[in-house]
Amino acid sequence: MLYFANKKKFFYTIIALFFCMLLTAACKSETGDVLSDIYIVDDRHMNCSFDGIRHELILDLPEETKGVPLILMLHGYGNNAESFREMVHIEEEALKCGYAVVYVTGACETNDATSSLGWNSGIGNGLNRDVEFLCAVVSYMEEVYGFDSDSTYAVGFSNGAFMTHRLAMEGSDTFEAFVSVAGKMPQAIWEQRNPVNDISFFQITGSKDDVIPKNSDDTAKYAKDPAIETVMTYWAESNGLHETKEIYVGEKASLTKYYSLNQSNQVWSLWVEDGRHAWPDKDINGISVNLLIMEFLDEIG
Repeated sequence: MLYFANKKKFFYTIIALFFCMLLTAACKSETGDVLSDIYIVDDRHMNCSFDGIRHELILDLPEETKGVPLILMLHGYGNNAESFREMVHIEEEALKCGYAVVYVTGACETNDATSSLGWNSGIGNGLNRDVEFLCAVVSYMEEVYGFDSDSTYAVGFSNGAFMTHRLAMEGSDTFEAFVSVAGKMPQAIWEQRNPVNDISFFQITGSKDDVIPKNSDDTAKYAKDPAIETVMTYWAESNGLHETKEIYVGEKASLTKYYSLNQSNQVWSLWVEDGRHAWPDKDINGISVNLLIMEFLDEIG
């Protein structure tokens, strides 16, 4: 049984979907890939397939969607769109600022014995074409809802944050900025890194995160993946950002901003003292990460 919390919005979604089906070519991503078997559950939930793999999406949309920026939310390994939304609720701040938010569920890899949902971030021998899938999601959303094609952002946590580093390297034609919370750049992506980029990137790292290789605690010495400090220097320099300023955020975090006076893009690196491999909590870490993410997107927008 379908539940229609907003019948008017659902009606317009169905009409838009009908026209999108008539204009399939317009719904294609840069690579020519397209979503299939699209099923609208209600005004906030939909399912689709890509390369024969089923995905679920949760949409938090403002009343007017034409020309608004879009944020794709990528969950951590073993989670899904619903659990990630319940964990972070970034849509509460994003909707106030006029953004649309879409939480996306990843998929299992055929060679993963755990059968856990996740993203092919470049770690291991994953086969899922998640870069192309996420670009196809954006293409579909832009066609149906009229989102601003120049203001598309990806925000991820843990495995979803690893994926943002890959997306930044391979999906910059679709996405303009990326936020990595407790993320790292996989070695395979680092080895194929672009010499020059034109994106914005925000990295949030806990000083006691035992998953992220760091020079600060010598964990990078024993890791295949590059130190997060090295990665952030790369993102800044490859984007031509050579000016820096440091801001203390609360009592437990410092924010380094890389920028250029004649460029709109920026690279931010937030260092959370005593932070673990988790989405920082205001009561524990003394900062509102959701507010900082929205500040970052507003500043580069």
